[in-house]
Amino acid sequence: MDRTTPEPEVTPEAPPADTSDDIQHSTPLEEAAPAEGVAAEHAVSSESSKSAERDGAEKATAAEEAPAGEKKTLSGEAPAAEESKAAAKDPAVEESPAVETDPADEGDTGTDENSSAGDGPAAPGKWRDRHPVAARNVGWTVTGLSLLLICFALLMPTSAPKFTPGVFLRIPVEAVLGAAVLIVLPRRPRIAVAILSGAILGVLTVLNLLDVGFNMFLGRGFNVVLDWVLFDDAQSYLKDTMGNGGAIGAVIAVVALVLIVLVLMTLAVLRVSNVMTRNRDAASRVTLVVGTAWVTCAALGLQLSGPGIAARTTVARVEDRVNRVQATLKDEAAFAKEAKKDAFGGTPGDQLLTDLRGKDVMIAFIESYGRSAIEDEATAAGVDATLTAKNEALTKAGYSAKSGWLTSATYGGSSWLGHSTFLSGLWINNQNRYRTVTAGEHLTLTGAFKRTGAWRTVGVMPGVQKNWPEGKFYGLDNVYDSRELGYEGPKFSWSTMPDQYALSAFERLEHGKKRDKPLMSEIILTSSHQPWAPIPKMIPWDQVGDGSVYEGIEKAGKDPADVFYDSKKVKEEYGKSIQYSVNSLIDYVVKYGSKNTVLVFLGDHQPLASVSGSNASRDVPVSIVAHDKSVLDKIDDWGWTDGIKPDKTAPVWRMDSFRDRFLTAYGSTPVKR
Repeated sequence: MDRTTPEPEVTPEAPPADTSDDIQHSTPLEEAAPAEGVAAEHAVSSESSKSAERDGAEKATAAEEAPAGEKKTLSGEAPAAEESKAAAKDPAVEESPAVETDPADEGDTGTDENSSAGDGPAAPGKWRDRHPVAARNVGWTVTGLSLLLICFALLMPTSAPKFTPGVFLRIPVEAVLGAAVLIVLPRRPRIAVAILSGAILGVLTVLNLLDVGFNMFLGRGFNVVLDWVLFDDAQSYLKDTMGNGGAIGAVIAVVALVLIVLVLMTLAVLRVSNVMTRNRDAASRVTLVVGTAWVTCAALGLQLSGPGIAARTTVARVEDRVNRVQATLKDEAAFAKEAKKDAFGGTPGDQLLTDLRGKDVMIAFIESYGRSAIEDEATAAGVDATLTAKNEALTKAGYSAKSGWLTSATYGGSSWLGHSTFLSGLWINNQNRYRTVTAGEHLTLTGAFKRTGAWRTVGVMPGVQKNWPEGKFYGLDNVYDSRELGYEGPKFSWSTMPDQYALSAFERLEHGKKRDKPLMSEIILTSSHQPWAPIPKMIPWDQVGDGSVYEGIEKAGKDPADVFYDSKKVKEEYGKSIQYSVNSLIDYVVKYGSKNTVLVFLGDHQPLASVSGSNASRDVPVSIVAHDKSVLDKIDDWGWTDGIKPDKTAPVWRMDSFRDRFLTAYGSTPVKR
C-alpha cells in the first residue's frame, strides 16, 4: 500500500515482528521518527484539546438555553459524583481495602465498582449508595443480631425451666477465644475457620434443643449414640395423634428448623468475623477487655444470680457429651456380661413359683401411672378417691391387697424399658440395653411361669401395631396385639382401644375359656398414654361388643391440642385417664376374677415433666391383689401398705429388684446359670 494513501478509520493490526522490509530499509533518518512522532502527538493533543474546549463551550451554551429538565441531563455526571463522595465519607459504607474484601463483606461496602467513571450519564448505583445512613443502620443491626445469636447459642441451657435472664447475662469464654483466633488469622484461613466454627456451633445448638425436648418428655438429655431410633417412635406418635398430614408437616418443620439454625449460625459467625477484621484495632481492644473481665470474674467467683458470670457452658457441655458417649460404649460391653449372669437362670421349672401353683396370675402395666398421680395436688383428689372406692370394692368381693413403690428405669416415655426392667430383673434404661437383653436368654418373670410348664402364658398388647419378636424373649405362648383383639371402634389419640375393651377381649379370647391349666397373662393398658384426650368412659361390660359403641364417646371427647398444651388441663385430664384405667382393671377383677385370681399391677413410669414436674421422682405404685390371703402372707416382711394405695412412707425399691424378690417370696430356688 502507498504510504501517502490515507488509511481507513479502523484499528490497525500489528505488523509481524520480523518483517524483512523493515530490516532492509532501516536508515539513520528513520531513527528520528520517534521524535517526530512525539511532536505529532503534541500537535494532535493540542488540536483535540481545542476541539474539546469548543465542544464544552457549545454544551454550556446549550445548557443555559435549555429548560431545567434538559440542564439536568446535560450535566448528569455531577449529582452522581456528589452522591458518590457523600457515600464515601460515611464509615458504615466505606469500602475496605481489596486485600480484606470477601463476598460476605459486600453488604457493608458503599461504593459501586461498576459505576461509570467516564463520559456519559452516571449509573444509578445500588440501594446502599443511595441510602448510606439506612445501610449503615441495617449493617449494625445485622451485626448486633449476629452477636446476640452467637451468645445465645453459647449460653443456652438444656432444660426449659433454666431459661432465665440471669443465664444469658454472662461472659462466654468460647466467644473470647474465638474472637482472638479470628482477628489474627489471614483472610482465607479466617473465612474457613469462621464457616467451620459456625457450622459446629449450629450442630451444638441443635443438640441443645434436643436436650431441652428430651428433658421435658423423658427427664434426661439426648444420647447421641442411642436415641436416634426414638425419632421413628416420635413420628409414629405424631401420626397417631395428629394424623398423617400433621405428622408430615411436623417433620418438615423440624427439618427446616435444623437447616435454618445451621445456616444462620454459620452466617452469624462469618458476619462478626468480617466486622472484626475491618475494625481490627478496636476488635482487639474489646477482646482484651472482655477476656480480662472473664478472668477476673472467674478468679473471684462473681455471679449475678445462680451461675457465675464467667461461663464456659459450651466447653463443659462438649466434655459432658464426649464422656457420655464413652460411658455408653463401655456400658454396652459391661451390660452384655451382666445380662449373662442370672441368679435363677439355672433353676429347673419344678423349683420355680411353687407357692403360686393353681393361681391365675395377671401382671398389668398402667401407662404413665406414677407417684405424681397419687401425690400431686392437681390429680391427687380424683385419683385417691378412685383408689379408695376400688379398694372398698375389692374388699367387698373378698380380695386383699398390699402396695409399695418402685423406681422405674425410665421417665416420661419409653414404656418398654420399664416393662423389661420389671420382668427381667435387669436395669434397662436405654435402647441399647433393651436390644442386648431381648436378644439373649435371660430369664424373665413371665418366662419363669412358662418354664414351669404349669401355666399357659399370654400377652395382651393393644399398643403393639406390628410384629413383636420380643414375645419369644418374654416366654409368652401367644401374644394378642392391636390387630388380633377384634376392635372395630375408633382410636383414642395414641391409644388404639379403650382399656375396658382390651380387658373384655382378654376375657373373650383367653380368660373366659375352659383350660387344662391356669393362666398367666401380661396385659398393657394404654388409655392413660399422653396426650390424655379424648378419654374413654366406662360402660356396662355387656355393651362393649366389638368396640363400635365407642364412636360417640370418642367424638364427644376433648381435642388433644386443647389439652396437651394447657398446663392446667393436661394435669386434670392425666388424672382422669389414670382413674379410668384403674376403674377398668379393678372392675374387671371384681366381675371376672375368682378365688384363684392374683393380680400384680403397677405403673411403667412417671408422666412427662409438664405433668409430674421437673424435679419429680421416678417412683411408680405397685400393688399385689389376691383373693387367697395366704398369697399376701408370703410378702408380709416387705413392709408394704395394706390396700391398693401405697403410703408415702412405704418402701421404695429399684424396679429391677422386684423379679428376684417375687420369685424368692413364692417358693423359687436360686440356681445360677
